[in-house]
Amino acid sequence: MTSSMATSSALPEAVSRTVRGAALAAGAAAAGAGILFGYGLGQTTRFGVREETLALLPPGSSPIRMLHLSDIHMVPGQELKRRWLASLAEMEPDLVINTGDNLGHMDGLAALLEALGPLMAFPGAFVPGSNCYFGPKPKNPFRYLRKRSDTPRNSPKYQLPWQAMHRAFGSAGWVNLTNRNHSLAVKGTRLDFTGVDDPHLDLDRFAGWPAGSSTSGTAPHLRVALAHAPYQRVLDKFTDAGTDLILAGHTHGGQVCIPGYGALVTNCDLPTWRASGLTQWDFAGKSTPLNVSAGIGTSRFAPVRIACPPEAILLTLTARDQANPI
Repeated sequence: MTSSMATSSALPEAVSRTVRGAALAAGAAAAGAGILFGYGLGQTTRFGVREETLALLPPGSSPIRMLHLSDIHMVPGQELKRRWLASLAEMEPDLVINTGDNLGHMDGLAALLEALGPLMAFPGAFVPGSNCYFGPKPKNPFRYLRKRSDTPRNSPKYQLPWQAMHRAFGSAGWVNLTNRNHSLAVKGTRLDFTGVDDPHLDLDRFAGWPAGSSTSGTAPHLRVALAHAPYQRVLDKFTDAGTDLILAGHTHGGQVCIPGYGALVTNCDLPTWRASGLTQWDFAGKSTPLNVSAGIGTSRFAPVRIACPPEAILLTLTARDQANPI
């Protein structure tokens, strides 16, 4: 009887220890998640400029400073982002390139145009992303960890004021490269551009190059291709067509990265090690520099960046060596 009673009285204590242990573990996990989330929130405003130099221009050309912006996802009230974007005009780039996903809210256009106003004083070119056309929706964040096999479905009720945005860009002189091509003369060099509508929505249609791009003509030229989402089919098409430089965004650099490892996802079929930065894209015996922006904003429903701060990129294009033109 005594032994039975002792065993019985010990059970509640064991259960109590188990419950306390589980509660402590849950509390530690919640605290860790809170710290990680807080850290991620802090990273969203660590704005910076990544600088790259590429020797791509014909020998004897003057350098061209190209500012690459992507994935702004502007939401009303983002004053730090607005001021930082406007301050980029102090660098006085020769050209501004915008690779889409500019809006993050139905009412974000006024703040976006205020932020970009000083930069629209410079020549520019742009292509749209899906978050130029449609606003973000609440989603399960774990869906990005599985391979995407379908085109995103968007409802008209989420439509953003992209027409007004494109008109404002166009009025400032920025060239719309939505499935189009165009030539610009910048500091004595002819830049031949081609761009596609958002590949993430399967809207991309390659328009080829401007007339005369296949020959040297009277002015040296450089071929530059723009896309929002760097899907491999698009990169292959650009590279096969003789592109000298590809600019893209969309990936947010992975948005949540593991230090020492990098991005877990790219939200497209681009390999994760190419989620941001300057690399070479090879296809059919040809090679093209590919610059993927980690972007400036995030969806307002997932305002977190871990080991992946927001960025703009200042690309300085310089002349190739006369003795080594390739």
